[in-house]
Amino acid sequence: MEKNRYIVRQAIKDVDSHVLGYEIMYSGGNEAYGEEKANEISAAQAIYDFLMQNSEKALRNSRTFMTFTSSLLAKRTPHLFQNENLVIQIDDSVIIHPFAMHLVQQYAKEGYEIAVNDFQFMPRYLALMDYLAYIKINLKAIGRNSAENIMRVAESMNKKVIATGIEDEDHFNQAAKLGVYGMQGSYVADKLANQVYQSSFLRSNFFRLVVAITKEEPDVQEIEQIISRDVTLTYSLLKIANSAYFARRTKTTSIQQAIMTLGLNQLKRWVYLLSAEDKSAKGLKDSEEFIKMSFMRGSFASELEKYIKEPTLTVSEAYLLGMFSTLEYLIDAPMEEILADIPMVDALREALLHHAGKGGKLLDLVISYEKADWNRITEDAQELGVPSEQLTVIYFNCMEEINQIWEQMIHPEELDSEAEAALKASMEEADGADHTDNTDAAATTGATS
Repeated sequence: MEKNRYIVRQAIKDVDSHVLGYEIMYSGGNEAYGEEKANEISAAQAIYDFLMQNSEKALRNSRTFMTFTSSLLAKRTPHLFQNENLVIQIDDSVIIHPFAMHLVQQYAKEGYEIAVNDFQFMPRYLALMDYLAYIKINLKAIGRNSAENIMRVAESMNKKVIATGIEDEDHFNQAAKLGVYGMQGSYVADKLANQVYQSSFLRSNFFRLVVAITKEEPDVQEIEQIISRDVTLTYSLLKIANSAYFARRTKTTSIQQAIMTLGLNQLKRWVYLLSAEDKSAKGLKDSEEFIKMSFMRGSFASELEKYIKEPTLTVSEAYLLGMFSTLEYLIDAPMEEILADIPMVDALREALLHHAGKGGKLLDLVISYEKADWNRITEDAQELGVPSEQLTVIYFNCMEEINQIWEQMIHPEELDSEAEAALKASMEEADGADHTDNTDAAATTGATS
């Protein structure tokens, strides 16, 4: 039976959790290169076919590392990508292949950077040093002495070292002490979560919200779209819409309902209050990366929900499931406390709190794909009835859409002064309108009496 080919993008970060680049990882590819030749060729063909159609989605405005087999190198697959964006990774199966190594040398001369996986102190690895820009070491597989020796050699030859397999705090601390250039692994993602600036929202997106809400004729659909891209704005809006001040018989469970509940004047006040919060840049880059991840989870979950048979969540609820799954990292409180003031269907609440039901399994699938947990991906997809062969296409379509939106959002320097001026003028206008309303009401009351 043909093995499923999953492709996912995993961040490479420095010790302070700043993103240095991404690695494109694929099941049946990275891990199967040592298997029989037929499987290696099959994996290479599947990956090549996908990248032929999705090269622009795989690499966009980032340094991207990708492992190439001998077959992929022979197919000239690296030429699908610009040399300033791509780092060609190779492992032992390529190093021992004379023709493949000849191709690697050619790619290096063409300006592509080369990285080697699982570097070892062997003559065939040391002979490569002139062509390498990056050395990757797996701290789970090598001892501390070997790691220190590799670091000394790398530093003496101006090579950047990336530690992989960072799965716990011990490995993280070891890598930090070694002084590696970058790190990869599940603990690296969790480390980012712990360092996120609490309750941060993406300021460039917030400025767009200010401009949208202060137009002469605000577009409610545009306002809804802007808010839906930021998990903290979404959460804040739903919370205030369900506060005692706006008490309603029917609880507000969507962004659109919340906008209607508040009305434009109150919505402007909410935005004004947010603008008065601390604008410190502390942790801002970390927050932006994490908010982007929330956005990706929401988009991916809502698309996967469309494939689930007899779903317990709507597509909109699945979007909130993915977005809100990161809230406890953005807000320093237990998830139970965070969700206490937000009305939602039981299936969504149980999925967020306990990973229960189909919603919980959907969240498991989103997270297992994010972490490149190949075995769990297949298992979770089969349990939900989501076609495994569609997962990679759905994932990269979501990633492409988010990347395009993100590029439009990240221009705070162009919007900052415009946003603040618009907000100030709008608030003065709203206050004047309220004063007029109150005066008219008082006059009417006096005339009646």
